[in-house]
Amino acid sequence: MNAWLLLLLAGLLEIVWAVGLKYADGFTKPAASAITIAAMAASMYLLALAARTLPIGTAYAVWTGIGAVGAALLGMMLFAESTSIVRIVCIALIVVGIVGLKLSAPG
Repeated sequence: MNAWLLLLLAGLLEIVWAVGLKYADGFTKPAASAITIAAMAASMYLLALAARTLPIGTAYAVWTGIGAVGAALLGMMLFAESTSIVRIVCIALIVVGIVGLKLSAPG
């Protein structure tokens, strides 16, 4: 499978586990905790597979960027977190960074 697709899937699973941390409530809720831990493990595994081909600095930055953007957006939608212009601009800057890393990396 394409390394960039693996990395995208790893990033999406990072969003799942990041949001899952909120629902797991300090790992006191078994079902949410199990989903969160499974997503963590799968996300790391897919990141490791992608890093076989992609430079680790690029893979890790893109992975964390996808997770950060997704978690921030879901935080706004699910948990009524701030939707200030400054916050949205900063999220957009992360997206620009992810795109820049994708365009500048081999693979």
